[in-house]
Amino acid sequence: MPRPQVEPYPSRVLFILGTLGILAFMVGVLLVVGHFYPGSSASLVDWVPTRSPEVEAQNEIDDVRQMMEAQNEIRRRRGVPEMTEEELQASVAEDERLRLRGRGPFGEN
Repeated sequence: MPRPQVEPYPSRVLFILGTLGILAFMVGVLLVVGHFYPGSSASLVDWVPTRSPEVEAQNEIDDVRQMMEAQNEIRRRRGVPEMTEEELQASVAEDERLRLRGRGPFGEN
């Protein structure tokens, strides 16, 4: 009885290898083009920051001030003394020390 002929490399394997080869070639072309592009990556995609670092810093300062005002309003309603900026900084420093030691709400107990 004659045996059916079996291909040494089935066509599926060749298809998979060809697909992987094409993908590797495309990634290689992109890497070479990106490496030799004369401008920066930001100019390549036309990216510019929406705000300057100075505006971001001022926004952070304003946010902290607004949060302190809101917290102090709640404390006044409860009859508790208002929190000063120094007390807030001390509380933040203590929370940071606890976090670094691995304790507190964000520790890795």
